[in-house]
Amino acid sequence: MAMPLVAVVGRPNVGKSTFFNYLVGSRISIVDDIPGVTRDRIYSHAEWRDRSFAVVDTGGIEPASDDHILKSMREQAQIAIDTADVIVFMTDSRTGLTASDEAVAVMLRKARKPVVVAVNKVDTPGETPPEVYEFYNLGLGEVYPVSSTHGLGIGDLLDGIMEHFADESLSDDGKDVISVAFIGKPNAGKSSTVNKILGFERTIVSDIPGTTRDSIDSYLENEFGKFNLIDTAGLRRKGKVDPGVEKFSVIRSLAAIDRADVCVIIIDAEDNVTEQDTKIAGYAHNAGKACILCVNKWDMIDKGTGTLEDYEKGVRAAFAYMDYAPIVFISAKTGQRIDRLFEIIVRVHEQAGRRLSTGALNDLISRSVAMVPTPQDKGKHLKIYYGTQVGIKPPTFALFINKSELMHFSYERYLENQFRKTYGFEGTPIRFLLRPKDEHEIRKKGTSPVRKKRKEQ
Repeated sequence: MAMPLVAVVGRPNVGKSTFFNYLVGSRISIVDDIPGVTRDRIYSHAEWRDRSFAVVDTGGIEPASDDHILKSMREQAQIAIDTADVIVFMTDSRTGLTASDEAVAVMLRKARKPVVVAVNKVDTPGETPPEVYEFYNLGLGEVYPVSSTHGLGIGDLLDGIMEHFADESLSDDGKDVISVAFIGKPNAGKSSTVNKILGFERTIVSDIPGTTRDSIDSYLENEFGKFNLIDTAGLRRKGKVDPGVEKFSVIRSLAAIDRADVCVIIIDAEDNVTEQDTKIAGYAHNAGKACILCVNKWDMIDKGTGTLEDYEKGVRAAFAYMDYAPIVFISAKTGQRIDRLFEIIVRVHEQAGRRLSTGALNDLISRSVAMVPTPQDKGKHLKIYYGTQVGIKPPTFALFINKSELMHFSYERYLENQFRKTYGFEGTPIRFLLRPKDEHEIRKKGTSPVRKKRKEQ
């Protein structure tokens, strides 16, 4: 299911950014900031009651202003409203209900989106101040008094937001459909690739309604399975992202990555790999998505002995942090290797959903430790008591150890390589969660699976 998007809107200086920063930076949320979106941080991930969602902050809305900057901010906010699943309308208890608040409320009613009204700067715990109740006159439903500075009332507000999220169980209806996002910098050939796929291999194709202006979904069934193809706007370097509509096309592209199962990173073969290509791939990598590096316009390259091998080495060097991702060379113009692309999409999707039994996992850890002993610091050895898989997409493993600081990055990478060597996990990141655990507690429960296996050996 697509990750819900929550937009925080309101007039200037009501505390939208303070609320945003508190939400994504406090202990109530687990957050991965997405860097490079705008100069001020406006897009992030958060989690509440085991449900992940995306949050977007917006500039203040001044409905009546003709100032160029304020008009641009208003346009940005309107796009955020159009894109969002739920809108948080932030107001200010100290200034009370204003004409600008009422004008913003008119905008929100026209959007026909779920709206949650937050009355900010209620900084004293206890009974709700009388001035909060006037915000019911906006006619937008329940009003939540909060303090973005002190965190008061945030939990109730988040519960109110979640009431408008779609039921996760509904995602079972499309569980056999693989969502594939085609991402990359502008003019790399994303739309050409999608159009070639839909034109060449069409069996059942229809536009999916309700999509945004810059991310277009198309449904496709072919011999490889069922797919939702997401064509996204190109992501430019941060310094080249103009204010206004284009800035929010970046947000929509990132939201498309969030709701994808597989990300196909389109690289322009004529440009070679650019810094922007690696940054775009980094968004998908950090989001834990299965990834494919797809070199387009291969028909435009003059070829000789070893051309493909040399180009592949360059791609591997540039994307060293995601060496798990397969590389495919295609031509959207001629249709070269389009079939091959679908084979890889299906394979990496299966690998991202792979589960290991606890027994097989601990056997692998035991063998890995026996081959290369764990690191030590000042005479203290890292001890891995046992591991268990706690998630898929990406495959996520909890390792119960004695001390987190003893797990050196190089040893974690060694374990990852052993996992891939034994079980594949092609095309998907692998995540390790380090869980420090007291050895006395382990002994009380009995010998750990890993240590027991090592003794048997």
